[in-house]
Amino acid sequence: MALHKLKRIGILTGGGDCPGLNAVIRSVAKPAMSHFHASVIGIIDGFEGLVEGRTRELSPFDVLGIINQGGTILGTSNKGDPFHFPMGERSNMRIVDASDQVLTNIRNLQLDVLIAIGGDGTQTIAHKLSEMGVNIIGVPKTIDNDLMSTDITFGHDSARAVATEAIDRLQTTASAHHRVMVMETMGRYAGWIALGAGVAGGADIILIPEIPFSWDSIFDSVLKRSKGAKFSIVCVAEGARPRDGELAIKEVDRKRTDPVRLGGIGELIAKRIEDETGLETRTTVLGHVQRGGSPTPYDRILATRFGTVALQAASNGDFGTMASLQRDRVCTVPLKDAVGKQRLVPEDSQLLFAARALGTCMGD
Repeated sequence: MALHKLKRIGILTGGGDCPGLNAVIRSVAKPAMSHFHASVIGIIDGFEGLVEGRTRELSPFDVLGIINQGGTILGTSNKGDPFHFPMGERSNMRIVDASDQVLTNIRNLQLDVLIAIGGDGTQTIAHKLSEMGVNIIGVPKTIDNDLMSTDITFGHDSARAVATEAIDRLQTTASAHHRVMVMETMGRYAGWIALGAGVAGGADIILIPEIPFSWDSIFDSVLKRSKGAKFSIVCVAEGARPRDGELAIKEVDRKRTDPVRLGGIGELIAKRIEDETGLETRTTVLGHVQRGGSPTPYDRILATRFGTVALQAASNGDFGTMASLQRDRVCTVPLKDAVGKQRLVPEDSQLLFAARALGTCMGD
């Protein structure tokens, strides 16, 4: 299909927000409107808005000067999986399959293609809709960097930069007060943020979900440092857990496709360190600070490349695919190859090797 036949292009941002979403919206909308005179229909609040029929047509002014803005001008939602859609009030809520309503709304909007920007959940939905006949193309986004079939997702570099700066700041106060500082990052099942920021920030202990940790290993490490440097920095992913232990669960929200929200492992580790070693210990939980703010130059460029390749794929009728970075080249891969399993830190990771070589305790 030639691009001039794509008269109406839908675009949505799904899942958690992150820096770079607006850069993708801009890189799809600007060339679509200015060069090909297509209408760009923004779906409000992700798939939730698509189920409920909430949209607005974007103008050139809507995408003016947004490349450096965090968040998303379209809004987003973690509770909009049309195949697992919450209906009714909290006291009388039921979960339904609203995918037929999505198909109806896409037909009513006369969309020639839908660009779905998001992580594993969004791309899984996109794949299911593709199998139902929807012309759809995915753009990979997640700060956790846990999406398969792409070397990196946009948003990750920005989150890693925020976490690295936080470690830099914590190190000065830890040194001044001779404390152990525990910093909890995001990273449900993949430790890319904690590992990258931990190495970049010179953390003394890095704990990630892929390597269940030993309490004795942590205690021995901070005690050893207390005799010399007199302070320690512990960088821990929210999904890290002790050997034979459980994940730290903050809450369960059944409106979400993945109902478990993690959090609290940093506080647990800090308490155990202080109780077992007597060393003064404090905790910092970065939380949504990692998602906010302006994207790094790397993420602005990557998001722009993803968006333009997604539009190019639409012009070629290359539906059911996702934009992907492969060895510094952006191309497309089948959506089915990008979903169903997570990209975790492998045992032979060169970054993991570098951390160990520098004497960083990985908790094992």
